[in-house]
Amino acid sequence: MDARRSIEAVWKIECSRVVASLTRLLGDVGLAEELAQDAFVVALEQWPRDGVPDRPGAWLMTVARNRAIDRIRRDRGRADRYAVLAELAVDAGAPPDAIGDDLLALIFVTCHPLLPRESRVALTLRLLGGLTTDEIARAYLVPSPTIGQRISRAKRTLAEARVPFEVPQENELAERLAAVLEVIYLVFNEGYSASSGDAWVRRDLAREAMRLGRVLSRLLPREPEVHGLVALMELQASRFGARTAPDGTPVLLPDQDRARWDRTLIRHGLAALDRAVATGRPLGPYALQGAIAAHHARPRAFGETDWHAIVALYDALAQVAPSPVVELNRSVAVLYADGPKAALAALDAIAGDPRLARYHLFAATRADVLRRLGCDAAADAELRRAAELAPTARERHLLLARAGR
Repeated sequence: MDARRSIEAVWKIECSRVVASLTRLLGDVGLAEELAQDAFVVALEQWPRDGVPDRPGAWLMTVARNRAIDRIRRDRGRADRYAVLAELAVDAGAPPDAIGDDLLALIFVTCHPLLPRESRVALTLRLLGGLTTDEIARAYLVPSPTIGQRISRAKRTLAEARVPFEVPQENELAERLAAVLEVIYLVFNEGYSASSGDAWVRRDLAREAMRLGRVLSRLLPREPEVHGLVALMELQASRFGARTAPDGTPVLLPDQDRARWDRTLIRHGLAALDRAVATGRPLGPYALQGAIAAHHARPRAFGETDWHAIVALYDALAQVAPSPVVELNRSVAVLYADGPKAALAALDAIAGDPRLARYHLFAATRADVLRRLGCDAAADAELRRAAELAPTARERHLLLARAGR
């Protein structure tokens, strides 16, 4: 069992590199994943007996490449076969830079805008995270066959649309990068605040998103939004140890024990934010949110938070990425910066937005503001409404308990 766990750990690290290199050579992400999985099966058979090789990634790539050669010899015409076989032979000693380029191209393929959002998430976790279909299904509380269908359809769509395996040209990089960052942040958010089930936090998903973000930041060091996303995720993840009580009950930001915050993650997050600023380019939505998270992370006590600076950052964020959720979060900062009357006015300004009609945090925020204004009955009504809309059992319990108080 220990040997299998070790092999699976190696696989999670190496699988994306193997799939990326094979996809470049074969032009088919589905076939590349199939051959990589074949290599993994061979490893499960041989490594417990012979030991893990010194360079497991190279071992897996060699086995997968040999399987590819066998497949090509069997399936392709002579002229085409010789051309691909020659490329496979030349690639045997691919330099690290080429592997990095392949990995970056794979990220852009799995997050291609041609695919539905749910399929991008599933395919990215499968090919870049090394997660099995069952693991992805458990993480998102979706039946395993549903995840399997999403992944299969995504690979078929990419093949039929002949999506090129390449890093986008500079003139389209910004648009395509936005889709990549969105997928990584969707994975993180599902880990940070689960959208279904009994658990409020799923650290495994959040950790996977942070790992993907760090990989991307090494591959695209001059992109401020990549560093901004890494900063945002690491600063938010630093609070994991304080976000829930021992019984799993959520603990809100004002009540969290900041001694339990992860200071190492905070240092890493602040350093990533510094790298975003150091690019000298305008900060986008992720970097601005990272800057907001930094204002929460630096103070040692909730009362030391610079709420006026946070309101100013939300004003900037509303300009580059307007949304009712941004305005809702801004209203919380206004509450602490300017008081409950100003916060209620900010909430009233967005109350008619249909996108907030079923968003439980709008009702919960409004309840907090009304309570501070002495409107207890109205606050309790909002809390009960928020509980009805809450996505997890833990949050529903917390909201109803607040209404009872």
